[in-house]
Amino acid sequence: MRTRFATAAALLVLAPLGACSSIKEAVKGPELAPVGYPAALAPLDQKIIAQANAPVPATANSLWRNGARTFFNDQRAAKVGDILTVLININDSAKTSNETTAGRTSSTTAGIPNLLGLESTLGKILPSAFNPATAISTNSKTSNDGVGAVNRQEQISLTIAAVVSAVLPNGNLVIQGTQEVKTNTDVRQLTVAGIVRPEDISANNTILHTQIAEARINYGGRGDIARVQKTPAGQSLFEKFWPF
Repeated sequence: MRTRFATAAALLVLAPLGACSSIKEAVKGPELAPVGYPAALAPLDQKIIAQANAPVPATANSLWRNGARTFFNDQRAAKVGDILTVLININDSAKTSNETTAGRTSSTTAGIPNLLGLESTLGKILPSAFNPATAISTNSKTSNDGVGAVNRQEQISLTIAAVVSAVLPNGNLVIQGTQEVKTNTDVRQLTVAGIVRPEDISANNTILHTQIAEARINYGGRGDIARVQKTPAGQSLFEKFWPF
């Protein structure tokens, strides 16, 4: 019993320490993350095998190397640690409208005109309003009217530099990149991750977001503005679990 009490007391003492970072961020504003090698922004189910690119043999009697985009060397990202520029230009819109109407009306009437000659004596047992000709009478009416509409439009135009974090066995590149911009007390963060083909990388070492497979693009922020725009935790839990 004493051990449990000591454990509970320790948890109560250490609990505020976990919120120190949140309190500090609320007072002084968010801090930028340290610069470092990109972490796994998007988990991948498949096993990634990093491998070094084998040198491309030179063509006999030629100064031009196969696959090169420039006369002397290829400037495109090709191995782990190389950097390429991702051009994000999203301009999507969707609009749908659905309406469903359903209705049903039913009625049932059943009588007992003959019941082994006992129909005349049922009135003595049942209430005085009982009529054997209309012993049972039911009616029901249901209606359902549902209307739904979606009107969504998104427009994002951004540029971010990503780092090649792995090379797949077939030569495709796994890229990841993070960009943070702090304005006053608000930090805007852009992250991108996915798989690209070396053939899709342009001569100026750029690639469109539409050419990234398994693309994971996130544009958000943290700070005073993001905190005000976010739904309070209590209200979010209430709306999520409210059954009515």
